Amino acid sequence: MKEQDIIMASSYELQKLHIISLFLEKKISQSEAAGILDLSVRQVRRIAARVRLEGNKAVVHKLRGKPSNNKKLNYLKEKVITLYRKKYYDFGPTLAAEKLGELDSINIGKETLRTWLIEAGLHKKRRKPRLHRLHRERKASFGEMAQTDGSDHSWFEDRGPKSSFMGYIDDATNTVFGRFYTHEGTIPALDCFYRYSQKYGLPASIYLDKHTTYRSTARPTLEEELGGAATSQSQFQRALSELGVKIIYANSPQAKGRIERLFKTFQDRLVKELRLAGIDNIDDANIFLKGYLVLHNKKFSFKSLSGANMHRKPPANIKDILCIKDNRFLKKDNTISYCGILYQILEKTQARKVNIEQHLDGNIYIKYNGKNLKYSRIEKRPKIIEIKEPKERIYYPQKPCHPWRGKAKGRGVLVSKL
Repeated sequence: MKEQDIIMASSYELQKLHIISLFLEKKISQSEAAGILDLSVRQVRRIAARVRLEGNKAVVHKLRGKPSNNKKLNYLKEKVITLYRKKYYDFGPTLAAEKLGELDSINIGKETLRTWLIEAGLHKKRRKPRLHRLHRERKASFGEMAQTDGSDHSWFEDRGPKSSFMGYIDDATNTVFGRFYTHEGTIPALDCFYRYSQKYGLPASIYLDKHTTYRSTARPTLEEELGGAATSQSQFQRALSELGVKIIYANSPQAKGRIERLFKTFQDRLVKELRLAGIDNIDDANIFLKGYLVLHNKKFSFKSLSGANMHRKPPANIKDILCIKDNRFLKKDNTISYCGILYQILEKTQARKVNIEQHLDGNIYIKYNGKNLKYSRIEKRPKIIEIKEPKERIYYPQKPCHPWRGKAKGRGVLVSKL
């Protein structure tokens, strides 16, 4: 058989040719042929007509051996690879495809881009080892449980200082909230929770790790032991306890996997978004984050199973709760020391111990029985001058055999009495 007469056909196409041939030879009816091939009678007649006209090659698909109509042109591939090397050199295929569409008006599928990058040696397949974990069902309602944590990372790369992203993700809907801070500590944790509550309300519970910001490792005080507390409370624990928000501690990072995966996603995507926007400081990043989270939640969040919202309206005095509270004893001159600063109480009071509140805006409030006391800050502490008494001098007579005896006859040795 000549080379041009060779027909490349699949096993199904060969079966189709055999059945159509039997139909053309009138060995089976068209309804029987349609039943075997799982086609309609009209389709059988159409294929049989093409076989009579074109021969056996009529059963082969017309696009066999031809490039797909969806195949991208070579110049587009070269342009995309050049842009990737210049602007998106460390982007993943998914994010790079999104940015090519948004910033460069090049609409290309992520899998097509992934194939091109692998062919060009710019991307490698990564297979992650799968560990055995027990599945936990999502909560049914929005606000039933929120996972929270902080992520210290070089969010601005080498353009700005290292900072911390404090984030929340709802367990039922994947709704994300967060802000940038200089560090992960008590004031950032309280401030982030306050902003979350102003936007969505108070969640029924939060799921977090055993960072010292969220869980105190100190021994309980005498007052806490008398109150029945087994351990001391951190400021964050105390504030959420007053607000009626249940705290659940995770025993491993994998237990709160949603927030951990969110940080991994943001450390890839958000870092590059900040780079493209030219942002290098926390203030501008928090402004950018407002619009970014709206788009992120619109794309990745979904409706809860029950459709209910379990967030509660925060109380009017929430600022008086989400603060740092401490106690100090008054000295005889009606002063107290707090964070290395001396404060003078200006009001006459019978209090021996006062309450100190440091609010999120930095203001200090000194209270006794719930009433604010007037005070002033002593900028310079008075210097304590220690008066030393002069040392008493005593002369002891020298021994007759002393080497100095010949040089200083009759003199004693001067010593100081301690």
